[in-house]
Amino acid sequence: MVNSEDFAKRLQELMDYYSLTSSGLADAIDFNRSSISHLLSGRNKPSLEFVMKILETFPEVKLYWLLNGKGSFPETEDQTDKKISTNNHNSNSTEEDVLLKNEEAPLLSQLNSESKYKSIDRVIVFFSDGTFKEYKN
Repeated sequence: MVNSEDFAKRLQELMDYYSLTSSGLADAIDFNRSSISHLLSGRNKPSLEFVMKILETFPEVKLYWLLNGKGSFPETEDQTDKKISTNNHNSNSTEEDVLLKNEEAPLLSQLNSESKYKSIDRVIVFFSDGTFKEYKN
């Protein structure tokens, strides 16, 4: 569960980093200003829509940091390079990577077939060690 007070601190840190006021953030992500105010005061917890708009607008923000405070913001180049190199599938892929890659397409197809009117854009899997894997359609 997301701690509202801690989330508000991380949101304020994000705003400070980008030199945004609450109304500036609301305009940047096309979100209601009063909702931003309620999040910053700790009154409300963030909605999925709010979190997704933050992640889409500010690529330096990582989901796990935003929700749980794990990791750092902004992410250092070393951390980014490490994640990129571990997420790339190449000829040196481990057996687990190959299995995940081969299972990715059927999983997305199955999920897409379960929804008549919507298609799945991406699936994010969170692991117990704090890492995650993102699959895009």
